[in-house]
Amino acid sequence: MEQNLEKVQAKIGWKFAKIELLRESLTHRSYLNENRRFKIDHNERMEFLGDAVLELVVTEYLFNHFPNPEGELTNWRAALVNGEMLAKIAKELELENEILMSKGERKDTGKARQYILANAMEALIGAVYLDGGYDPAKAFILKSIIVKLDGILKNKSYLDPKSYFQEKAQELVQVTPHYEVEKQWGPDHDKKFLVAVFLGAERVAEGTGSSKQEAQRRAAENALKVKGWK
Repeated sequence: MEQNLEKVQAKIGWKFAKIELLRESLTHRSYLNENRRFKIDHNERMEFLGDAVLELVVTEYLFNHFPNPEGELTNWRAALVNGEMLAKIAKELELENEILMSKGERKDTGKARQYILANAMEALIGAVYLDGGYDPAKAFILKSIIVKLDGILKNKSYLDPKSYFQEKAQELVQVTPHYEVEKQWGPDHDKKFLVAVFLGAERVAEGTGSSKQEAQRRAAENALKVKGWK
């Protein structure tokens, strides 16, 4: 596979002095298993570095621009740097076709692909940092990631589903949701729970999970869809 590294550089707004750093950031471990003679390393170490740079830049930005308490800033930061958000941004930057990965990984477009995209995004931040230092990495993060903050705050997507459903229920129907375990099964080491969420006597939705908390979260997610509140 031929990477279009010029296109990537144009998209992210940084011209690499050491182009091998960019190539490494876009090389998944699986590619090396099929291409033993490939001379560039995979991107996991770079991802480790980029994750730290990303967290610092986002934390610094939130601290300097918002007087909110620590708990709120933590939630906002988590919404900006979680894997789902990073994978979405990687797609917007059209990184998907430039990442070197195995044929098997190339065929998988599910959760594994989202994970690869998110990790590549962090590795790319690490590559920019190694090539140009803190300021170019910060500029890239501001332009591609922190720009998403306004939408996150507007949509309140930083709230977990249970908190968001409770907030909307109290706002729109003046009722606080409650959850009931309706079924549980499986051995102790592999329990499954079916939980339903109610608004008063109305059974709105259900969710399953390997813990009561997980089942409640999924019930809240489903309830938001049923009510059209998300």
